[in-house]
Amino acid sequence: MHVIYGGTFDPVHHGHLRLALEISDRLGVEYVSLVPCHIPPHRGQTGASSGQRLELLRLAVANEPQLRIDDRELAREGASYTADTLRQLRAELGLDEPLAMVVGTDAFAGFDRWREWQQIPELAHVVVVRRPGPALDPTGEPARLLAERGVGGPEALHGRSCGYFLELDPPLLDISATGIRERIGDGRSPRYLMPDQVWAEIRRQGLYGACPDGNF
Repeated sequence: MHVIYGGTFDPVHHGHLRLALEISDRLGVEYVSLVPCHIPPHRGQTGASSGQRLELLRLAVANEPQLRIDDRELAREGASYTADTLRQLRAELGLDEPLAMVVGTDAFAGFDRWREWQQIPELAHVVVVRRPGPALDPTGEPARLLAERGVGGPEALHGRSCGYFLELDPPLLDISATGIRERIGDGRSPRYLMPDQVWAEIRRQGLYGACPDGNF
C-alpha cells in the first residue's frame, strides 16, 4: 500500500515526523511519503518558499527509511489540490494498488468543501487522524462518509485499492508550525520542537525572522 501525508510543512517539526512514523507502523507499510504542497489553497502565503520548505524536509528525513519525500506538487503550477495529486499517483500505481492519504480531523471537517472531493474516495482510502478540538458535525457530509464507509482496522485498506475511511487515534505531539514561526519571530528558540539540523538551516538562511548570527 502506498501512503501519502501532505501539508505545508512550514516548517517541518517533530509533530509531523512522529505522526508519519506512527502511521507507517499502524498501517503496516514500508514507508510514508511526505508531500509538501506548492501553494496551499485554504490558507495564506507560507513563511518560507517551496524550495526552502523542501530543503528543510530533506534534512529532517535524512537517514529515516520509513519516511520519504514526494515533491510532485512543487513541480505543478498554481494551487496544490489533493484530487490532482491522487489522480497522478493512481495513473502511476495502476488500478489495483491500495493508495491512502492521511488527513487530520480539523482539515477533514471541511472535506466536502475541497475541490472535487467526491472523486477522492474513488482514487484512494482516507485515513483520518483524530486531533484535539471540536468533534465532527454528526449531520455533516464528513461524518456521513465515516459512518457509511468507515472500517474498523488497517487490514481492510490492504485488501482494496480505494474507497474506505479509517479513523486513527495515535499519540500526538502538541507542536504547531504556527507556534514555531511565532517563537522564532519573537527571538525565542524552537530547539527540541524540530530536528537540530532543521533549526540550524533555518538560522543559516534567516528564515521565519531568525537572526543568522543568533546564539540560541
